[in-house]
Amino acid sequence: MWHATGMTAPQPADTAPEQYVLTLSCPDKQGIVHAVSSYLFMTGCNIEDSQQFGDHDTGLFFMRVHFSADSPVTPEKLRASFAAIGDSFRMDWQIHRSSERMRIVLMVSKFGHCLNDLLFRSRIGALPVDIAAVVSNHTDFAELVASYDIPFRHIPVNRENKAEAEAQLLELVREENVELVVLARYMQVLSDDLCKQLSGRIINIHHSFLPSFKGAKPYHQAHTRGVKLIGATAHYVTADLDEGPIIEQEVERVGHGVTPDQLVAIGRDVECQALARAVKWHAERRILLNGRRTVIFA
Repeated sequence: MWHATGMTAPQPADTAPEQYVLTLSCPDKQGIVHAVSSYLFMTGCNIEDSQQFGDHDTGLFFMRVHFSADSPVTPEKLRASFAAIGDSFRMDWQIHRSSERMRIVLMVSKFGHCLNDLLFRSRIGALPVDIAAVVSNHTDFAELVASYDIPFRHIPVNRENKAEAEAQLLELVREENVELVVLARYMQVLSDDLCKQLSGRIINIHHSFLPSFKGAKPYHQAHTRGVKLIGATAHYVTADLDEGPIIEQEVERVGHGVTPDQLVAIGRDVECQALARAVKWHAERRILLNGRRTVIFA
């Protein structure tokens, strides 16, 4: 106990500044960087890192700024005060706390390697996400998901109930405030309507380079063609099957003696790596859409 003897109680340590991320895209013109940096300076913020890119082909400008700010700055105040700048430059912009863990849903069918990889990475803190649920059209991985104490939703899909199944998914997304849906080898084609409603919010892993070796058994097709590199492609889902903006691709060199089954095993590893990086970058708000392409501030 401290007594009135001239001694003072220890003071609490200064609270660390809150960390934020601002992302934006807009038509490219003079003054954007100056406007953003001046705004952050005037609001008492400190820029920790800034990346930008002007695309001469599309005429668009992209920017990601990591900055810090002390109280009483809040995300709500920042968004309210930045709106005028956003309007003046016709920006598509967002401001988020860096500490926010993005809420996601994983979807899987009968191949569980990507699911297992993402579950483990999330548990050890390698992915800044909260997995709200795992959705599957089969029950094969219900026990695995339960071991991570994550809700498992079995939503069967067939030709007759496809619309109802997708409505259940959308309801889950809304109820759980989900920002990203990850198709971790979910082997169902999504409807055009669902793709539009979740545009820029669904990531798929394609078990091949795109657009090569489409269709069934891509590794067997690759083996028949005697390929020397195999790979996987993580991309956003659009109404055009397997044609969405590419986020990440991973490759592995293979020799002439590799069998189709060995190609499948190697392919599983590269699928996991490509998908994990895509999910991480999206959750850290490092990806900006640029038409049919992506800008990634990795």
